[in-house]
Amino acid sequence: MKKRIIIALSVLLLLGTSAFALAEGNPLQAQEKEINKEFAALIPADKIVDVNQFFQVYQDVMAGKKKAYLIDVRTVPEFEAFHIEGTDHINSGYMYTIPKKITDPNAEIYIWCRTSHRAKYVTGFLYKYGYKNVYLYNGGVVGWAAAGHPFVNKYTGKFKITEYRKHPSDAENSFRIR
Repeated sequence: MKKRIIIALSVLLLLGTSAFALAEGNPLQAQEKEINKEFAALIPADKIVDVNQFFQVYQDVMAGKKKAYLIDVRTVPEFEAFHIEGTDHINSGYMYTIPKKITDPNAEIYIWCRTSHRAKYVTGFLYKYGYKNVYLYNGGVVGWAAAGHPFVNKYTGKFKITEYRKHPSDAENSFRIR
C-alpha cells in the first residue's frame, strides 16, 4: 500500500512540475533570443553583407587582391563535413581566442555560420572586444549553397549542394550532393 501511495505522489509531483514548466514557456529560450538581438544590434548595418557581397570579397581574397580574415564559426564536425575552400575555422565556443590570433583591431574580418545565429554572437563580441572592421555574412553556408557556390572537404574534394533541407530543429535535415 505504501508503495502505491509513493508512486502516486511521485507521478503527481512529476505531472505538476511538468505542467508548471509547460505553462511558463521556456524563459531561458526567450532570454537567449533577446541576448542574441542585443549582440546583433552591436553590428553596424553597413557591416552586414549578403551572399553576393561576400562572394565578391571571397574572390578578391582568394585572388590576393584583398586582405581579410574569412572565418567560419560552426562546430568542428560541421566544418569538416563541408566548408568554403580556403577559409579559416574558429568554433564559436572559442571566439575568445581570436584576439590572440588577430591582434590588429582594424583588421577586416568576415564571420559566418550555418545561417547567422552564432555568427551574430561572435561578430557582436568582436565589436565589444574593440575590433572596428568586422562583417557579418548574413546567409552562412545555407546562403552559399543556395547561390550555387561550391564547398570542399578532405574526403570528397569540391562539390555543390543542390538541395538543402532545414536543420532538425526546423524539421528535416539532409543534403543532396552532386
